[in-house]
Amino acid sequence: MSAVPAPEGLPAHSASILLVEDDETIRRSVALALERYGYRVATAEDGLVGLERFREGGHDVLLLDVMLPGLDGIGLCRRVRETSTAPVLMMSARGDSLDVVSGLEAGADDYVVKPVDTAVLVARIRSLLRRATFASAGSSSVPDPDGTAPLVFGDLTVDTAGLEVSRAGEPVALAPTELRLLLEFAANPGVVLDRQSLLRTVWDYGWDGDTRVVDLTVQRLRKKIGADRIETVRGFGYKLRRN
Repeated sequence: MSAVPAPEGLPAHSASILLVEDDETIRRSVALALERYGYRVATAEDGLVGLERFREGGHDVLLLDVMLPGLDGIGLCRRVRETSTAPVLMMSARGDSLDVVSGLEAGADDYVVKPVDTAVLVARIRSLLRRATFASAGSSSVPDPDGTAPLVFGDLTVDTAGLEVSRAGEPVALAPTELRLLLEFAANPGVVLDRQSLLRTVWDYGWDGDTRVVDLTVQRLRKKIGADRIETVRGFGYKLRRN
């Protein structure tokens, strides 16, 4: 990764990023690049240290490598997801399919391939922070079709104003990306949404991306809201069942 200075006039960010990477050269270059964009960066050289520092709190985004000593990135992501919905961005060497799939199944929100282009990394982090801010804001930018809240789909209730989700009366804890994805479906019940459109609206991709991110996030969402609540329309995408 080439550590380049941030463009002139770019506002500083107060967000804190915990970077967990065992390669010292990569760790230093990534940290330096992010700091030049105004982020506060804390680092850890292995998974166990990373978990300890994450639990100390104060970090807005967790950026971690898949291959880590002590506790690998997949295991670290799972441990984080036991108690936190904080955004997780994974780094995978060569974009190995097994690494990518395992990371997303463990609860990661997105991934980048090493060596990481600075502009891509910063764009992904900004997108994660927007989703996290959106999820904690208490109000939705997704219009309610009926002008009222909550929206009800069978045993699933989506409060678009309070950004709360429940199933059969029990609250459902969703990570920011999962919530944003569900809100996109809830705003378009019964409408087939293709993967590339979801990448643009939910992940803020301004370019075609890896649709496995969509597929595996849908898979995680189904486990929480009901396996058949989101239907697969083969060759096209997904849609939310109305009832």
